[in-house]
Amino acid sequence: MSTGWPTAPGLDTVRRRLGAELFARVAGPQGPATRSRIHDTPGPRWFGPERPIRVVHGDASMFVGGLRALLLQSLHPVAMAAVAAHSGYRSDPWGRLQRTSAFLAVTTFGTADDAQRAVDRVRQVHERIRGTTPSGQRYRAADPHLLGWVHAAEVDSFLRAHRSYGARPLDEEAYDGYVEDAATVARALGVVDPPRDQRQLAACLAAYRPELRGTTAARDVARFLLLQPPLPWVARPPYGLLAAAAVGLLPGWARRELRLPWVPVVEEPAARLGGLGVTRVIRWAMSPPPEAAGAAGTVRTAGAVATGRATGGGPGRPPERPR
Repeated sequence: MSTGWPTAPGLDTVRRRLGAELFARVAGPQGPATRSRIHDTPGPRWFGPERPIRVVHGDASMFVGGLRALLLQSLHPVAMAAVAAHSGYRSDPWGRLQRTSAFLAVTTFGTADDAQRAVDRVRQVHERIRGTTPSGQRYRAADPHLLGWVHAAEVDSFLRAHRSYGARPLDEEAYDGYVEDAATVARALGVVDPPRDQRQLAACLAAYRPELRGTTAARDVARFLLLQPPLPWVARPPYGLLAAAAVGLLPGWARRELRLPWVPVVEEPAARLGGLGVTRVIRWAMSPPPEAAGAAGTVRTAGAVATGRATGGGPGRPPERPR
C-alpha cells in the first residue's frame, strides 16, 4: 500500500540530512535534549493526545503560520516598538525562533509541570520589559491588552495555515477546540478572557483593528523576513515559497499597510501550489521512514520545536486557570 511519501534508492539519506538541518535550525543545539524531555518524561499533560492543539502544532503548516503571525503582529505599533527595542529578531533570529518553538512544544506536548515552568519563565521576562514608543507612549510587555493581540494574531495564523496547508485539515468543531486549547496557554501567560472559539477570535481581531497600522518598524520587519532572511542562498527559493504562502494568508488591509505587492488572479493559485509543495517536503523530511511512521503512528514534523513525536505521555486535563 502506498504511503504517499517518495521512495527511491538514496532518498532516505536525503530525507535524513534535510530533516536534521531543519531540526537544527528550528530546535537549536539543545533540540535533542528538549525533545527527549518533552516526550519521555512521564506525567500528566495540559492537553491529552486527542486535543486539536496537538494536531495543529504538530504539522508542517506551522512554518507558514509562524511567518504570517510575525507579519500580522508587527502591525500593532506598541507591540512592534517593544519587539524592536527588546527582541533579538535581527541580531539573533534563530535563537528567537528556537526559544519560541521550544515554548510551543513544551506547553503543547510536555508535562503539566514543565509547561507551567515555561510559562513562569516567560512571565518573568515580560515583567522586566518596559519602555516608551517613538511617539512617547509607555508600554510594558506584561500588559494583558498587548498579550491579547499577540495571542489572537498567533492563533489566527496557525489556524488559517493549518486549514490551508495542514496534512489533514480539521472540521469546524475541532478548530473551535483548537482556539479553546490555545486559550488555556494564553490565560496562563496573563491574557484576560482570550477567545475560546472561532467566532470570538474573529470578534477579538476586529476589536484590535483600529489600533493597527503599518509603521516604519513594521515594514522593516516585513522586508527583513521576506527579502533578507538569515539563510544561505540555496535555502532561499524554498523559503520564498513559504513566505509567499504566508503573505497570501494575510488579510488585504494588512498587506496594504505593510506595502506588500499583490498580483490578483495569478498570485493566489501560485502561492497555494508553492505552499502545498514546500510544506509537503518539510513534512517528508521531518517524518520517520514510512514503515516506522506506520508502526509508531507518529509524525515528525515542524510542530513547535520539530518535536519529534506528536504523541507521547499520558493525557492530562488542561487547567482552566493559571496556577
